[in-house]
Amino acid sequence: MGSGQLVAVFGAYGHTGRFVVAELAARGFVPVPSGRNAQALEELAGELGLATRVASVGDPASLDRALAGTAAVINCAGPFASTTGPVIEAALRAGIPYLDVAAELEANLDTFAHYRERARDAGAVIVPAMAFFGGLGDLLATAAMGDWTEADEAHIAYALSSWHPTAGTRLSGAVSRERRGDHRLRYSGGQWERRTDQAPTLEWTFPDPIGPRQVIGEFTMADVVTVPQHLSIPEVTTYMTAEAVRDIATPDTPAPTAADQSGRSDQTFLVDVVVRSGGAERRATAGGQDIYAVTAPLVAEALERVLTGRTKTTGVASAGEIFDAPDFLHALAPHITLDLNLQKQIA
Repeated sequence: MGSGQLVAVFGAYGHTGRFVVAELAARGFVPVPSGRNAQALEELAGELGLATRVASVGDPASLDRALAGTAAVINCAGPFASTTGPVIEAALRAGIPYLDVAAELEANLDTFAHYRERARDAGAVIVPAMAFFGGLGDLLATAAMGDWTEADEAHIAYALSSWHPTAGTRLSGAVSRERRGDHRLRYSGGQWERRTDQAPTLEWTFPDPIGPRQVIGEFTMADVVTVPQHLSIPEVTTYMTAEAVRDIATPDTPAPTAADQSGRSDQTFLVDVVVRSGGAERRATAGGQDIYAVTAPLVAEALERVLTGRTKTTGVASAGEIFDAPDFLHALAPHITLDLNLQKQIA
């Protein structure tokens, strides 16, 4: 466990950041909440009795002070298009690992493109998208691959009972749309396509008890960035249940509200991953409660493994590339239900 190690949490007072701080503390780490909002930090300090450090991405010296003496930094502050670069730079200066929970496609792509060589040459560890979107799907796809070295296609389908977005989700989405313009992104044939047509509406048959559901196909999320970074799969597609897409597209859908003492909402999820190669198909699924809350054990487990050397590589790495995917997923047993490597032949 954490053994009292200091871990900086940038954006600690945000919805997901608060879950991350609580999870780190439960694992024996000493969270160091940080961010630019001094008042929010002061309120958090009063609630949790933690020492906080004000810092902003526009002030590198403040970031250096925020990370001083810490073992690692977890970036929970969106929009990540603005925060990943400065916080990664600060982590590199401090010589500590960097992890984030970014679900922004463009920010994830930037991290791999801009820091892969520098981080590898420095022997640094940078793990982007270590969250529900990006990390969990990537781990499931890696576990489903098993001993396959390549596959023809990977499909990652999300069944959310509802999607009440946080203010951070809405802001990050707006930034992504601004950067993307009128285009949407799709990964096909081993490369990114910018498309202007409408994403298709399809039916996906989830495992029982969910069963067949209408989904929006090519609802491209962070998993489509992380999976091809280390798995030889030319076709990677993500899908989202149509009801959840309507929720997040509706401006007056409220933010999530706590349904239990931990602060989790009553939202439930199932992530259904199918990889196909030739005439064979492998499947891995994970279910749980609250996509924001489950991000906390995902990134905290990743942090523990990085700090204890249970990693397979250095540099900028996806979850399934740097960690033992099946072992990692089984370690999340208190937080998710899991079904791995259901294999069958297909026509």
